[in-house]
Amino acid sequence: MATAFLTSSFILGSSSDSGHALPFLCSNKKLRSRHRARYRNPTGCHAFCQSKTEENQIRRYSPFLEGASVDGTASLVPDDWQAVPDIWRSSSEKYGDLVALTDPYHDPPSSLTYKQLEKEILDFSEGLRIVGVQPEEKIALFADNSCRWLVADQGIMATGAINVVRGSRSSVEELLQIYHHSDSVAIAVDSPELFNRISEEFCSKAVMKFVVLLWGEKSSLVSDGKIPIFNYKEILDLGRKSCKSMADSDDGRKYSMYEAINSDDIATVVYTSGTSGNPKGVMLTHRNLLHQIKNLGDIVPAVGGDKFLSMLPPWHCYERASEYFAFARGIEQFYTTVRKLKADLRQYQPDFVISVPLVYETLYSGIHKQISSSSTVLELITLTFIRISLAYMEFKRIYEGTYLTRKQKQSSHLVSIADWLWARVVAAVLWPLHVMGQNLIYSKIQSAIGISKAGISGGGNLPSHVDKFFEAIGIKLLNGYGLTETSPVVAARHPSCNVLGSVGHPIRHTEFKVVDSETGEVLLPGLSGIVKVRGPQVMKGYYKNPRATEQVLDEDGWLNTGDIGWIAPHHSIGRSRRCGGVVVLEGRAKDTIVLSTGENVEPVELEEAASRSSLIQQIVVIGQDQRRLGAIIVPNKEEALLAAKNLSLVDIDASDLSKETMKSLLSQDLRKWTSSCSFQIGRILIVDEPFTIDNGLMTLTMKIRRDRVVARYKEQIDNLFK
Repeated sequence: MATAFLTSSFILGSSSDSGHALPFLCSNKKLRSRHRARYRNPTGCHAFCQSKTEENQIRRYSPFLEGASVDGTASLVPDDWQAVPDIWRSSSEKYGDLVALTDPYHDPPSSLTYKQLEKEILDFSEGLRIVGVQPEEKIALFADNSCRWLVADQGIMATGAINVVRGSRSSVEELLQIYHHSDSVAIAVDSPELFNRISEEFCSKAVMKFVVLLWGEKSSLVSDGKIPIFNYKEILDLGRKSCKSMADSDDGRKYSMYEAINSDDIATVVYTSGTSGNPKGVMLTHRNLLHQIKNLGDIVPAVGGDKFLSMLPPWHCYERASEYFAFARGIEQFYTTVRKLKADLRQYQPDFVISVPLVYETLYSGIHKQISSSSTVLELITLTFIRISLAYMEFKRIYEGTYLTRKQKQSSHLVSIADWLWARVVAAVLWPLHVMGQNLIYSKIQSAIGISKAGISGGGNLPSHVDKFFEAIGIKLLNGYGLTETSPVVAARHPSCNVLGSVGHPIRHTEFKVVDSETGEVLLPGLSGIVKVRGPQVMKGYYKNPRATEQVLDEDGWLNTGDIGWIAPHHSIGRSRRCGGVVVLEGRAKDTIVLSTGENVEPVELEEAASRSSLIQQIVVIGQDQRRLGAIIVPNKEEALLAAKNLSLVDIDASDLSKETMKSLLSQDLRKWTSSCSFQIGRILIVDEPFTIDNGLMTLTMKIRRDRVVARYKEQIDNLFK
């Protein structure tokens, strides 16, 4: 059989890294010290380096962020960046006096220009060296989105250390497990509240060289004083004084061997699983993240001074890579929260919003709620205009050639011309009404939402009705696709080719192929199978888990995404002539469920807990791309009837239960058995036919075929979540 796989048309060879050690030269540029020394900074705090004469102290640095101070050279060319922190030198030179970020909801509120931000990162990284951070050590960063998270993240990376990230809402057990598994040696925490919540477990079960408090006062901490604790300003002060001391004299620096961070060095470890099962720490290198920084501009055409609104957790790889990219372009970022989002959209009028589908679903629901609360006449007029605009955009996609199809055979020229003419004529008829709707209604919605250029959706599937609605009212949404293991973006819809229903074309240097789940054979375009990707953004592997790495990453660099999808066939004519090569996702082959909030849920924990109920015969947890989880349940009818009689819900001689009674019983029992789980199940779908080998819903080894169950009941599931 003929095979096909998809490759971005921009694949280029990558340049090699220098990555070599640069010995720091003394003032005469000739004498090179062969001694390591212990020195004292102006505050009296000792640097945590040992006194040896055999070798120089290794001091890892970001080559272009600190290159000028090391060997007098620096580069502003993105192709020469070797480490993520290198971007700050370039941005400082290009956009120095522009405001880089505004963080209004922390105490104190913060606003930094690009020059100030670069200086703060440099001071923080130097402060970390002073308190003992060594290259390649793991530093846990447990904090939420803020300007200080960014400085801490980049400061750690700039020392050549590796940060291990997680949010403050995670359980103490999960944070402790991540800390231990990652071999972290110190911790940076968001607030006194978080530290006080985790301190008892961490102080008794973990070894910590020090703690950094990003926000709040040390006086609010509950501590026994045995572990050194520094607040954010103290780290900055230590770094600032050390930098000044080294600038004033060579004595503090000449005992070091300077070594540039290599692009293939690990920058961060991001954990994808919770406390259940074996943790998987995704090792992302500087090269992985730099690929995103250099190439996301094809999707988000941001320019210096553009406004971005940031609200996602920064340890979420999607938010993190987007922020790095945006700052490399000179944008101004405003930090917001879920509660403040509506007001901040109106106040800041951002050019771009990068978020998860749930945010756009929430905006969609809010708009419709506003419409339904208006007068009957106004509601009728508004909904009529929206329906007209939806139809107009449908025909517009046809004549523009962006109407998605999976058919491999394209239509004849005659049929294609007739199709184009019909779509053109109908669209021309609808266009005046669409423009009227824009002037009378949509402009007011656009002003209220405030997104002037585009909303970028990722971290889950964008619902079709939301996608089409925003297109109809003139707000561009660009949908993308990626995984933590791919840093994360591998495909996205381009502003000039926004094919609804897809996740767009592969981004630069990225290859896709779709293979048969059983044979591994590469499938033709239009056929569904397992999606595999390859590119410079693919992870180095799972930390201390070579077996799990081998299961998803083969010798040729292809990553098994665990997703089911297909690649659109190439047509030279017809309504799909511009869709060739876009990637379409249908669901997940692996069990992990991704909610529209971006949260990952392992359904096995819930299913095992629910199976303890005598009323439940079989259960499949569902909820991919939904706000909440649901479940398909095959009930044990005999046990359910007995339970109903015991509770006097039916007569003693009843032989069957009504749907309402059955659903009520199952819901109550489900809540009882799953109450201790991390997530809860909302709506349930009751089916009569058990999952068996004969009907194809179970494997020969008696495992439920989750994807087939979901496919069989797709229509009922769609209705369940409406």
